[in-house]
Amino acid sequence: MTISIWRYSHLALALSSFILLILAAVTGVILAFQPVAEKMQPYQAEQFNSVTLAQSLPALRKAYPGISEITIDANHFVKASGSYANGKKLLAYVDPLTGRVLGIPDKKSDFFEWVTAFHRSLFLHGMGRFFVGLTAFLLLLITVSGTILIIQRQRGVKRFFTRIAKDNFAQYYHVVLGRLSLIPIIIIALSGIYLSFARFGLVSSPNKLPEIDFDAIRSEPKKKAEEFAIFKQTKLSDVESVEFPFSEDVEDYYTLKLKTGEVAVNQITGDIISDVKYPTAVLITNLSLDLHTGRANSIWAIILALASANILFFIYSGFAITLKRRANRTRNKYNVHESKFIILVGSENGNTFSFARSVHRQLIKAGEKSFLTELNRYTVFSKAEYLLVFTATYGLGDAPTNAAKFANLLAKFPQQQSLKYSVLGFGSHAYPDFCKFAFEVSNLLSHQDWAVPLIDMHTVNDRSPAEFGLWTEAWSQQAGISIEALTELHPVKAKNLEELSVTAIAHAEHESGLFTISLKAKGNLRVASGDLLVIYPENDHRERLYSIGVIGKEIRLSVRLHLGGLGSGFLNRLKPGDKIQAKIVSNTHFHFPEKASEVVMISNGTGIAPFLGMISANTGKISCHLYCGFRDKVSFERYQRFLDSNKAAGQVLSINVAISREGQREYVYNLIEKDADRIAAILGKGGVMMICGSLSMQKDVMELLETICQTRTNKSLSFYQSHDQIRTDCY
Repeated sequence: MTISIWRYSHLALALSSFILLILAAVTGVILAFQPVAEKMQPYQAEQFNSVTLAQSLPALRKAYPGISEITIDANHFVKASGSYANGKKLLAYVDPLTGRVLGIPDKKSDFFEWVTAFHRSLFLHGMGRFFVGLTAFLLLLITVSGTILIIQRQRGVKRFFTRIAKDNFAQYYHVVLGRLSLIPIIIIALSGIYLSFARFGLVSSPNKLPEIDFDAIRSEPKKKAEEFAIFKQTKLSDVESVEFPFSEDVEDYYTLKLKTGEVAVNQITGDIISDVKYPTAVLITNLSLDLHTGRANSIWAIILALASANILFFIYSGFAITLKRRANRTRNKYNVHESKFIILVGSENGNTFSFARSVHRQLIKAGEKSFLTELNRYTVFSKAEYLLVFTATYGLGDAPTNAAKFANLLAKFPQQQSLKYSVLGFGSHAYPDFCKFAFEVSNLLSHQDWAVPLIDMHTVNDRSPAEFGLWTEAWSQQAGISIEALTELHPVKAKNLEELSVTAIAHAEHESGLFTISLKAKGNLRVASGDLLVIYPENDHRERLYSIGVIGKEIRLSVRLHLGGLGSGFLNRLKPGDKIQAKIVSNTHFHFPEKASEVVMISNGTGIAPFLGMISANTGKISCHLYCGFRDKVSFERYQRFLDSNKAAGQVLSINVAISREGQREYVYNLIEKDADRIAAILGKGGVMMICGSLSMQKDVMELLETICQTRTNKSLSFYQSHDQIRTDCY
């Protein structure tokens, strides 16, 4: 709800002020070049910043006896006014040390004067100045609300400037440029507000006139101007103007208008006869004018121009983002109460909808009744058989705005029939809480009596078409419906199939038994334990995926034979020397974590193959613990000698085996329960848990892990999942 308030506020403020903001930003860009153009004029003396009044005033008085005043503008040009010795009018930019004329002041540009007047008041006088001030105030509110949204997106203030995922052009640069121009825009807004207050007299700045006691003015001792202490101490760069005495009368004096106040100086003795400090309000007004116009520094003026240009881009990109969100509102062909497939989407910026729509359209095209909506619209789906959840994560592992109500709705509306569900999380590894909300949704569904997992939860990093394709292959295989990664999502083209030879096979001893098969490619094949082997048993579109273990130069699979199973039956019928066509799918999420402090591997019989490969490749001897479950001792004996030799070599520290249909009849989760303290300690110090095998085994283990995490680490299971400490590959 908080996210919604800030987002809607941000949008409402932008909508209410975008016309005035466009006008202010365009004129602001133009006016930012005025001080740059002025500073390019050759009227500044080379040693201006080091010149004192004691050096400059006597020299100018000598060069121009009729001089009456000098003024120093924001460009540090010294302009002398008065008359020449011949009586002609003096008005020129001069060198403060020699009096040499550097140039004649030009008439101010009519164009810049016109733009300045429009920028200040829109040619509407007082009413226009009010609207300009209001625009500056709205800009400040927009900036504040935008900053809060960035903080929420970046998971806290400390991560404000950390890398962000590039979702799309408008979204990405709206955030990136927003962060870079944040300070300049805040300064533009605050200074604009203050100048408006000053213009309408809302800022108190009393004009205190110098009070001079003429009776107290001394005429002794006489000093030369270059000997005056005040002149020696005051640099020309600290002065706005100097008025020279009109005559040599003691009652005529120098008037110095400094940046901080006004000083009257006795022209004979150099005494300070009056010293008036400007009120703080005047100083702030001058500072605001410098900051708002860039008149004092050309680099700052260029920064202001860029910030004003960014405001124009923010208007464009902000509306582009809003229109994209609105475009995600899908019109469903079928209503929610007649649909077999329900697709729920959680998306903060609308990117996840493109993936969900691609699946939705294919289901409709295939003649299925599909309904697509937001997670916040979850309700009872009376005819549904399949539930698909596509969700991103927002903020500190939080739900997107359109998914924030899901947990409460899930408890409120239990389904009356069994639904096969699948959760697909979208995120970026650039953030520490990778897909955290998706993991929470998956965990919530796993606790529902009516919810049956169809496949293990998948994640997609940085909108990867390849990872999305991996989910479509797995889901299509289990649902029996062909779904592909559409070309509109720019998928990676399928690689050529590899020819693999069967080198060994230990056939299943009965129809529901476990068997192993070893395969070898002709040449060098890029493959790692944890990757997936995709086979096509009938040489058609139907795919079957299996987790790979790599031992030596061979691919090892551990497969349970299912009665009538398409993939398992095909593999079980193979003999040594047979060749098959298959492809390797990289599954980097489930590779061995070589930088982990400790690794726990959990599997049943069908999931042990990748762990065998990982253990054999653990030459760095990272601490590993294997927890595995089999139906009978015979199934485990296939791997016992191999595991014992690796344990002796220090590549696995402990081997914990559960036999479910013989002896004490234990399951894997019973082993985990016994070692709960060890598991909690490993997670606490950054260790990684890997789970591979059947979904039913995974569900039991994940429920137990949730309890262990809550009671022993005071953190949720999704915390460790989002930090990549719990990795699963189950089917």
